[in-house]
Amino acid sequence: MRRMSGWKDEQVIIVGGGIGGLAAALALARQGVPSQVIEQAPEFKEIGAGIQLGPNVFRMFERLGLIEPVSTLAVFPNNLIMMDSVTGEEVTRIPLGDAFRRKFHHPYALIHRADLHKVLLEACRQSNVIKLDASQKVVRVDDFGGGIAVRSESGKDYRGAAVIGADGLWSTVRQIVVGDGAPKPAGHITYRAVLPTSEMPEQWRWRDMVLWAGEKVHLVHYPLRTGELFNLVAVFHSNRYEEGWDTYGDPTELHERFAKTCEPVRTLLNKIESWRMWVLCDRPPIKDWSRGRITLLGDAAHPMLQYLAQGAGMSIEDAVCLADRAAAANGDYAAAFLAYQQARYLRTGRVQIMARVYGEFYHAAGVAKELRNIMLSSRSTADAMAGMAWLYGEQKELSSGAAAA
Repeated sequence: MRRMSGWKDEQVIIVGGGIGGLAAALALARQGVPSQVIEQAPEFKEIGAGIQLGPNVFRMFERLGLIEPVSTLAVFPNNLIMMDSVTGEEVTRIPLGDAFRRKFHHPYALIHRADLHKVLLEACRQSNVIKLDASQKVVRVDDFGGGIAVRSESGKDYRGAAVIGADGLWSTVRQIVVGDGAPKPAGHITYRAVLPTSEMPEQWRWRDMVLWAGEKVHLVHYPLRTGELFNLVAVFHSNRYEEGWDTYGDPTELHERFAKTCEPVRTLLNKIESWRMWVLCDRPPIKDWSRGRITLLGDAAHPMLQYLAQGAGMSIEDAVCLADRAAAANGDYAAAFLAYQQARYLRTGRVQIMARVYGEFYHAAGVAKELRNIMLSSRSTADAMAGMAWLYGEQKELSSGAAAA
């Protein structure tokens, strides 16, 4: 009887205050479920620069009531463009105008990661059922049958009905649930930087998402913050690094890796003096990421390489699906979490696998590169959009949330 009538009086504990954790808190709040978000950093903030938001993410923003604040801060590009970084020739472009929006019912957007995080954080702060604690590193989680106990490194205790581990690639909660150790470096290195638009060469100030594909390298650039900045992301293959996060990159190595690229790419790379480096890691897809009243979300459950630009998108989809399943189960969190992972694992697994495939596709050389360019350049816009439907189209498990709840 308590589960049926008073279960919404008990909070859910969310470990991790990034995009996925805050989206989960907000999705639960929309269902009337209180939550406590615990973040180990001294404050709730995001690192990084730009991210891309496909129509599938805007479908979730619609569910969360966030389309307007996100759209205010986003740039809506005209095209997705792939260039050959050796020859300098255009390989393909996909217009993102009326036909794209008619097919997917939502736009494609570019936003600064910190801006998206602030939108989610502000929405959480406005909720009277979401509590936020920073500077609390979780070290222990106990499921005692009737609920969950969580302890932080500082000795603070939290009690709740369930726990969601949204604590990213190096998740503490994952080791409790799955116990599969550290993620594996992918042999790909990312250098990121932002450039004031005034310093961007005028001929490349395109309002587009542009990818220069090369042999074991690629460069991406696109505008941010209504065009005030350009986001630059350079990626290359290297097994030199085993792990690393948010450290400064080595410009000398970067220029060596891109030495065979065309003049426009080298010019853009020379515009940046200081790069932040990330060593890309992921994990193989798994089917089970829940144990009793404990589950995982986002990168903690299914970390993926960046090549489909869907890490944040999958975590937000997770959040909405999880909240729907919790509401449908009337507080039986063990059952809800099993239903949630069942609804999600094939989709997220497909994105994980295809992100790896796209990484090789972008970095192709020789015959593989020629075949890639021929295939992509011969596609019609309709063909290109049809190929995106699996990713950006309506998902059954997320299309009837109100009915499920």
